[in-house]
Amino acid sequence: MSEIKSKLPHIGTSVFSVMSKMAAQYNAINLSQGFPNFPVAPELIENYQQVIKGDYNQYMPMPGAPRLLTEIGQKVEKHYGRKVNPETEILVTAGATQAIFTAIQAVIHPGDEAIVLDPSYDCYAPTVELAGGKPIHINMEPDFSVDWNKVEDAISKDTKLLIVNNPHNPGGTVFSEKDIQAIEQIMERHPHLYLLSDEVYEFIHFEEKHISINSRKAIRERAFITSSFGKTFHVTGWKIGYLVAPKALMDEVKKIHQYIVFSVNSTSQQTLANYLPQADLSDLGSFYQKKRDFFRELMKNSRFELLDCQGTYFQVARYSEISDKSDVDFATELTQKHGVAVIPVSGFNKDKHDDHLIRFCFAKDEDTIIKATEKLCKI
Repeated sequence: MSEIKSKLPHIGTSVFSVMSKMAAQYNAINLSQGFPNFPVAPELIENYQQVIKGDYNQYMPMPGAPRLLTEIGQKVEKHYGRKVNPETEILVTAGATQAIFTAIQAVIHPGDEAIVLDPSYDCYAPTVELAGGKPIHINMEPDFSVDWNKVEDAISKDTKLLIVNNPHNPGGTVFSEKDIQAIEQIMERHPHLYLLSDEVYEFIHFEEKHISINSRKAIRERAFITSSFGKTFHVTGWKIGYLVAPKALMDEVKKIHQYIVFSVNSTSQQTLANYLPQADLSDLGSFYQKKRDFFRELMKNSRFELLDCQGTYFQVARYSEISDKSDVDFATELTQKHGVAVIPVSGFNKDKHDDHLIRFCFAKDEDTIIKATEKLCKI
């Protein structure tokens, strides 16, 4: 049998899978992969139990359950003041990753370029490559801010897409009004450019308020905006998210979506349709801010330098006072020797540059945070 020719020859197992496997192997506390370990809202579980007993076991319509699409539209209008047509401008997806994949496939053709801001979530660049495009990686500043002049300098006639993530994983930063204005100016000066705004942590922001592209009339008609129910409701295993885009863009996305998954899990969709009207999303930021502050307070006597965290449920830390090892080697040592698994930030960089930073996930219950920080403070 002939050997298959890889479409992604340089891609191996993701750093998230590697560190979670290592955490299990060494029985370490897993602060690496970004998933909560505490119960979800009891009302959501009750809704799910009722749906399971009902007759929601067959395919939902390709774009999503009609009631869920309507509820999403109302959510977008309530929080961002944008009126969207549920039938033509919203798509329920199998997680935000599938939304990102499908949007990129819709807009990138062979030879096109897409700008990716590193450190970046690991699905962006490979998806661009699978579409025959070329990812153009621009490194963020050491504090995870963006030099928008560098971004604009990288735009060519072949650049079709700018990919941004706000709030930012792994950096924990949130775009300011100045950042959003810079994006608007870039889009205005380059009318051939589309925007993919990954906003899966949209409700997890603290001192700095998240500004959604949904609220920006000047550019949202050329933007794909992704959201995640998994992140918002602590149900990452449900793998359900959605995409918002104007009809002209969504029509192309749906053509591809129907041949990837066609439709998304019926029981999850019906459950979320029932639950969304009663869910208070305004409390999510304060919920995670308490966890962030709890983690930071317990870490104040450690030798780690905690960077500013304005959003997401990740805390980045510098370990220069502890070790001069690479972040990959240090993360491995933390897992194997000290019993706490983390993510090395260089894994988010195309050039693998290493600033001696690691990422903790604080979306954990208090007992887990206490046990983990006790170990970390002894290092």
